[in-house]
Amino acid sequence: MLTWSSPSPPRTLAHRLLRALGAVVVVALVSLAAFAAWCYVEIRGSLPQLDGERAMQGAAAAITIERDLLGIPTITGATRLDVARGLGFVHAQDRFFQMDLARRRAAGELSELFGSAAVPIDTRTRVLRLRARAQRAIELATLEERAELSAYAQGVNAGLGALAVKLPEYLLLGAEPRAWVVEDSALVLASMFLTLQDSAGQRESRFAAVYASLPPALAEFMTTSSNTWETPLVGGLMGIPPIPDAGVFDVRAAPRLPNLQDSQPGKKSAAKENAKDAADDAEPLLAWFSPPANDDARGSNNWAVAGRLTVDGGAIVANDMHLGLSAPNIWYRASMIWSDARPRRLTGVTLPGVPSLVAGSNGDVAWAFTNSSGDWSDLIIVERDSADANRYRTPSGMQPATTTHETIIVKGGANVPVEIRDTIWGPIVGHDAQGHEHALAWVPLREGGMNFALGAFETVETLEQLFAAASLAGIPAQNLVAAQRDGRIGWSIAGRIPRRVGHDGRLPTSWADGSRGWDSWLAPAEYPSLIDPPDGRIVTANNRLVAGPALQSLGDGGYDLGARARQIKDDLAAIPRASVRDMLAVHLDDRALFLERWRDLMVRALSTPGRADSETRRELRRVVVETWTGRASADSAAYRLVREFRTHVGELAFAPLTERIRKVDADYNPTAGRGSEGPLWALVSERPAHLLDPKFATWMDLFVAAADRTAEDAKKAGGIATYSWGRANTVRIRHPFSVAIPMLGFFLDMPSAQLPGDSNMPRVQGTTFGASERFAVSPGREQDGYFHMPTGQSGHLLSPHYRDAQAAWVNGEATPFLPGATVHTLILRPPAVTPPMQR
Repeated sequence: MLTWSSPSPPRTLAHRLLRALGAVVVVALVSLAAFAAWCYVEIRGSLPQLDGERAMQGAAAAITIERDLLGIPTITGATRLDVARGLGFVHAQDRFFQMDLARRRAAGELSELFGSAAVPIDTRTRVLRLRARAQRAIELATLEERAELSAYAQGVNAGLGALAVKLPEYLLLGAEPRAWVVEDSALVLASMFLTLQDSAGQRESRFAAVYASLPPALAEFMTTSSNTWETPLVGGLMGIPPIPDAGVFDVRAAPRLPNLQDSQPGKKSAAKENAKDAADDAEPLLAWFSPPANDDARGSNNWAVAGRLTVDGGAIVANDMHLGLSAPNIWYRASMIWSDARPRRLTGVTLPGVPSLVAGSNGDVAWAFTNSSGDWSDLIIVERDSADANRYRTPSGMQPATTTHETIIVKGGANVPVEIRDTIWGPIVGHDAQGHEHALAWVPLREGGMNFALGAFETVETLEQLFAAASLAGIPAQNLVAAQRDGRIGWSIAGRIPRRVGHDGRLPTSWADGSRGWDSWLAPAEYPSLIDPPDGRIVTANNRLVAGPALQSLGDGGYDLGARARQIKDDLAAIPRASVRDMLAVHLDDRALFLERWRDLMVRALSTPGRADSETRRELRRVVVETWTGRASADSAAYRLVREFRTHVGELAFAPLTERIRKVDADYNPTAGRGSEGPLWALVSERPAHLLDPKFATWMDLFVAAADRTAEDAKKAGGIATYSWGRANTVRIRHPFSVAIPMLGFFLDMPSAQLPGDSNMPRVQGTTFGASERFAVSPGREQDGYFHMPTGQSGHLLSPHYRDAQAAWVNGEATPFLPGATVHTLILRPPAVTPPMQR
């Protein structure tokens, strides 16, 4: 007999639920795929036009834009103005959002895009009133400069208007891109001033805290930039100030200071108030807009070799500008051709937002930049009227501060009013721990300090013409190294140099009585320069280059100690007959010569009888002794251990003094920046007992304690032998959006890479800064030059040129200096003229 039983109800329900869930998942996946497809199609509509023809208002004749396999354009026009239109067009199509951020950063208008998170940054920048300075710079520009800026703006707006849809960043932000105006190019230039110079007087504030805390002789020793690595072009070593004896200061007998910040509630250090890291105040995204925290991120190398020392008789110029690394890269490669009076061809790097060639070659002269590290800003102590806090003393008597009211427009929030108080010297930017207000004198805030004379570089034919133009250029002051087609080489300063009167700019001072201040600009004839040196080589690497009156004119804004410059100089001297290709090995030199003596000190400390009394110390010594390769290679644990040992020695050696200084400036860090090596090495070499922290019986005890700290750091990270430099020096090149929204990193960021190199060697490399470009070229022989840079030409994540230059940069593989064979051609034509109606 057959029987039938129905399925159990629970199983039937489970099946139904699974089927329903499956249907939901399928619908969700289909919807997600459809949405992704829509996004992809929508975003692709904002890719640049590469081929075909378009109309270009204002063009005198057809403008041809040819792009090679890497997307590098060659822009050909009948006139320089037409080339500016073409450059503006490609800048907008490839990098407009980057340009927009640069102008907004300088103007203090980021909050319009990013909301309240950007208000702290905008507030600090608004105090400088850089938009007003930009407008004034345009008013003072020559007719030719204004015409070129106007043509460039035409090109930018044409390129932006040619995009079928908004750029992805604006889609994500729900914002509309704003048209480009000529003053925006001045704001982009102002943004470079913010990046490359001390716009808040941080160095002077830091030094003021040292002098307020220590006897003058000891403060002078602690703040010196002099050291044994100095490699000047002109003059000799400056000499480190002597260590003051115990009669000046003895840490064992020094009384403890009261805590100034506790006794004066609300008084923050000047450095913190004037230049606090944006990450403390804003969303992580906004940290991307802050000036580099590491001085090495504002560095660079450049050098020149005279034609008489090269294989073909052509002089060589090489450059790698060290800046913060981001996606897209700061520079945009281009070649520009026109023939106003004679055929011209420029090739090199441009800055999106500006129509001029920044560095490269014009066929007659090639030039390269490094940040000068001179002193381009001063803090002025404002002497307020005791009866009226808004009045202050000037050489002409008491005057009221000028007050300007501006409004920060905040997306999705209430607008923020900003009150700006100005003096005759500059805006009031903060105060010190004693409550004295500080005004800021800074080059781009002075009339003529920011201008567009850089464009004159494009048509010079001699070093003399180049240096004359450089002395009038309103750019952040740079070491300009150049080569002439006939084999000559030279160096000078590009950028305006203020004439200081009555002071050296190291410390905040009062300018009230007129005996101190700035007296206009240095005349071109007063600029330091060096042409055709006897040894046929010129090297600059942010180090001190001059002495005497020339150094007094430039000031000291924090010179690099000189190890990079010396290593480059020695590398070049070892090449009997140089070729352009030989320069790449110099660019990529990662030998750790600077740390050799620190390694020796570490080994001696760990080898002293009774010191190697633990397994940890024995392991530390073994790794440092046996695996040291003398290079900052990614797989080297020994390099990282020695490097961190030096840092810990500095922290411990300066600790008794740091404790006192931090009573005035809580942010003071004696090992930050470039200036610590001179005094630090003097201390560890001479080992004065009166400056040794009482917690140590001997200096050798301090060294061993630093080694123990290093070993402890390594053990926490997994082990001494596996504590490789590459794990610390993992380069992460990020788009600003991925900083705020990490899930976007997969699409927007470059692949992380463990790279060799470090600060005090030619191959400068950090986790977020490094060579923003590298090139070497001989003017007139551009076809033999090489070039590479990180990321790629485009700022559009769907472009094939968003990251196609990254691998060559990571691997140190040079690509040609000149653009390659044409892959795409776009022609921008003057609008067709309709003939008059026939009667």
